[in-house]
Amino acid sequence: MALVNRLPSLTSSTTPQRKPNAFRFNPVFSIHYTSHSTSPFTEKHSIERYQRDQWLYHNQLDRVSSCPVPPDPNLIRDYDISVQLPELKKLLQVLREKRECGGDGDSGGRGPGNVFLVGTGPGDPELLTLKALRVIESADLLLYDRLVSTDVLNLVGPDARLLYVGKTAGYHSRTQVEIHELLLSFAEAGATVVRLKGGDPLVFGRGGEEMDFLQQQGIHVKVIPGITAASGIAAELGIPLTHRGVSNSVRFLTGHSRNGGADPLFIAENAADADSTLVVYMGLSTLPSLALKLIHHGLPPDTPAAAVERGTTPQQRMVLAELKDLGDRITSAELVSPTLIIIGKVVALSPLWPHSSKETSTLVEAQ
Repeated sequence: MALVNRLPSLTSSTTPQRKPNAFRFNPVFSIHYTSHSTSPFTEKHSIERYQRDQWLYHNQLDRVSSCPVPPDPNLIRDYDISVQLPELKKLLQVLREKRECGGDGDSGGRGPGNVFLVGTGPGDPELLTLKALRVIESADLLLYDRLVSTDVLNLVGPDARLLYVGKTAGYHSRTQVEIHELLLSFAEAGATVVRLKGGDPLVFGRGGEEMDFLQQQGIHVKVIPGITAASGIAAELGIPLTHRGVSNSVRFLTGHSRNGGADPLFIAENAADADSTLVVYMGLSTLPSLALKLIHHGLPPDTPAAAVERGTTPQQRMVLAELKDLGDRITSAELVSPTLIIIGKVVALSPLWPHSSKETSTLVEAQ
């Protein structure tokens, strides 16, 4: 069993550790300069995030900050982890004692808990599966990512505890290793632990890494799939990802780059297939390079394309343009993450495609 004293290791990082009382600001302060009040998601320092996690800051919320400038994100991370630790240890101890007495007063004890990797879909809570809803309502502890919508978090049971472990560019509230250790510690204490991820947990969600780690430790892991962003957002726009005579396959790509560079992680020559549909996750920053590579490998510059920000939510915004113009249109519209990119002739089949209907008719007649 993971002992309570395992949790202090979760505060380790490459930077020197700082004591909580060395800070003059509390966690809620950070919402004043990076609040995303129009976002449906639990952004890294949103009001909604701290309201849901306030049990972690039991004696910290009454502290007032006078800091006039945004603090260093590394300081925020270190501080957050430091003030969370006592409450995490307290919860872990309660769960361990409950397990040791069998949960109902007997002395038989129980085995380790279960971990559920749950996909919450692209944002619309009505796209959540019934199985996911049942697990969310019965969890003891839920570790959630940034792209889990606040509407989904409203479905969490009143006695459950929420812990934010989201990542954004330049700010990781928890490292992947720390997330692994949290899942393991609470599962070994007998808790029902739910790992909430936007979209599907096994599509660019690192769910496979978490599942592999936990299974090697003897923890039972159950995956509950979610509607991945490609399916949910394409349906919202009326784009068929495959269509007879137009697109005979679909390919999901990550737009993330190696070491934070401007080039996509990997673009094979056969990705530039005019008879296939490309869906790019997390590709805003690398789209200019991606588009050039696709055109260089033979994809026509006038290939229809779409970029959709916060798809399936009331805050959805989109740009539809030919591939050669998509980057400029995204810049003009000031789209931000999360934005999904769909490239392929099927985009022209959407009723939202702004160009003449003659192109769509030609595609359909060519089947």
